[in-house]
Amino acid sequence: MSITRKKGPLYLQVKKIIKDRILHGAYPLGTNIPSEPQLESEFNVSKMTVRNAIQELAQEGYVEKKSGVGTIVIRNTSFSKLSKGKRFTEILVEEGHKIEKQLLHAEWMENEEQDERFQLFGAQCLKIERLYVLDGKPYIHYSHYLSSAILPFRELDELAFQSLYELIEESQIDISNFKDRFTVGPAPEEVERLLQIPHGKAMFKRLRSSYDVTGTIVEYSVGHYNTELQPYLVSYDV
Repeated sequence: MSITRKKGPLYLQVKKIIKDRILHGAYPLGTNIPSEPQLESEFNVSKMTVRNAIQELAQEGYVEKKSGVGTIVIRNTSFSKLSKGKRFTEILVEEGHKIEKQLLHAEWMENEEQDERFQLFGAQCLKIERLYVLDGKPYIHYSHYLSSAILPFRELDELAFQSLYELIEESQIDISNFKDRFTVGPAPEEVERLLQIPHGKAMFKRLRSSYDVTGTIVEYSVGHYNTELQPYLVSYDV
């Protein structure tokens, strides 16, 4: 994973990458994250940079350092104030699955595309395409369309390990309303190829919209799920 000083403090970049791996099951609950020397070597950073990253993760309640044992993962769910319940991927990770998040594409799109999804945001929007791999098999494809108010990043490759909700929070945008719609139908051919789905096969499709306190749309996302690998799960606390 490439990290550079022009992307911000190195320890924060290392922290985000480790946190993302925890949330997606690469470092399972109750196991040790790699040792400090291993992380120093992987990211090509100093011992102090790694220690500062781990210290922040510990302060946020994700890991705990134990003498003679190492740094143990003690929490693998997000504290994001935008998440009212457990996210779907968090449920899968708690059940012992491993989720790998791959950034396929990210670019600023102009309204000239004549696409109604882009036109929701006016003259410009940020489009992010991601693939989620479940236990080594392609599982979910998402296309996210985000308001131009999302401007904390100068280099789009940073989105490879950045949570969408954290991206919105870091832009100091308050989300007050979510709308989810669910349907079934065939996916675009490129999505079928990525998910290794037969052409024309009906798939579970999720359409999500997020709005700020003024009612302005901030995010519109389209997700296709290969539910033959794993059904879509919702967890309710009563």
